[in-house]
Amino acid sequence: MPGFEVFGDEERKEVRDVLDTGVLFRYGFDQARQGHWKAKTFELELAKRMGVNHCHLCSSGTAALSIALAACGVGAGDEVIVPPFTFIATIEAVLSAGGIPVFAEIDDTLCLDPESVKNVITPQTKAVIPVHMCGSMAQIDTIKTICKQNDLILIEDACQSLGATFKGRAAGTFGHMGCFSFDPVKTITCGEGGAVVTNDKKLYIAADAYADHGHDHIGSDRGLEGHPVLGVNFRISELNAAVGVAQLNKLDFIIDKQRKHKKIIKDALAQFSKITFRKIPDEKGDSATFLSFFLPDESKTRKAAAAFGHAGIDACFYWYDNNWHYIRQWDHFKKLKSLAKLPLQLLESYPDYEALKLPRSDDIMSRTISMLIKLSWTDEELSRRTEKIVDVIKKSGL
Repeated sequence: MPGFEVFGDEERKEVRDVLDTGVLFRYGFDQARQGHWKAKTFELELAKRMGVNHCHLCSSGTAALSIALAACGVGAGDEVIVPPFTFIATIEAVLSAGGIPVFAEIDDTLCLDPESVKNVITPQTKAVIPVHMCGSMAQIDTIKTICKQNDLILIEDACQSLGATFKGRAAGTFGHMGCFSFDPVKTITCGEGGAVVTNDKKLYIAADAYADHGHDHIGSDRGLEGHPVLGVNFRISELNAAVGVAQLNKLDFIIDKQRKHKKIIKDALAQFSKITFRKIPDEKGDSATFLSFFLPDESKTRKAAAAFGHAGIDACFYWYDNNWHYIRQWDHFKKLKSLAKLPLQLLESYPDYEALKLPRSDDIMSRTISMLIKLSWTDEELSRRTEKIVDVIKKSGL
């Protein structure tokens, strides 16, 4: 991870196909494009890879979340249960839809705790968005059961976990819709891009229209298309999609390489009795983009994280202090600092996010270090890195 580490002639060829036609727009210009439909090709191949009936490509993972919420009918005043450990885009999408983010605790999967989800369901709850963080999955089977029992919409944010599976089934395919991101630092990248997947044809048709100003995409003349609903512009370009076509063909190679590299580092850390590892619901389905582990307390974790940096071990993340991925540092969100009034601020009441307490999540995140697993490491580089990591841990007294 990420996919840009393996850019090559395959991506260049797909991009040249587009540039040679001069058609960068994903719709229309049928004759000029000389048979090249990169967005359509990516959609078909990703749907096949995910084992779903439908896929719609869009401009980003954030767009994918907004599209899924709209297609599923989640909007003004609806409560949406979310985790505090995620990229802020998950929360922004709910706010943009007019929804109310409601936070449940995480567990040692680093994803939503099913029991905590149960505890925050109210009559206003419309949906749950589990986020499959750092390459692995939430306890999605249990969360899906809870959603079915409570008639809730399940939208999976799998933006960080393309290629992850649970019991052989792809992340993003358990709920009503699944969302993916192909931004610069994802497992495969288009530079900018995202996708929604579903087995529900009605949801797909709604997503397809909403993401393109409500166009129904019926017929061969864009100017004569109907507009059954209001929409927005979340289209992807053919250039971005072209890169994705080539990258998707490399996904198996990427995941295999990540799993081999991760295992080497994890095996080395397993000798330390005070280090425990993130719970992965299905080890065989881990996409292995990160190695995440827990230390005994916050103090030791902070010291270890600092020591990794001093030793020149890059791409080690202490999420507890991270500006964008853990709620503790989201002051702009807690104060609802927006350029204009948010829909939720028109409601008679909404949560006081500045007063929000998530003690279990704080405890878990304060003891967590995640190491990015790179594709480009040579055997020698990986060996040196592992030796440095072990040396740091030994010196820390663990």
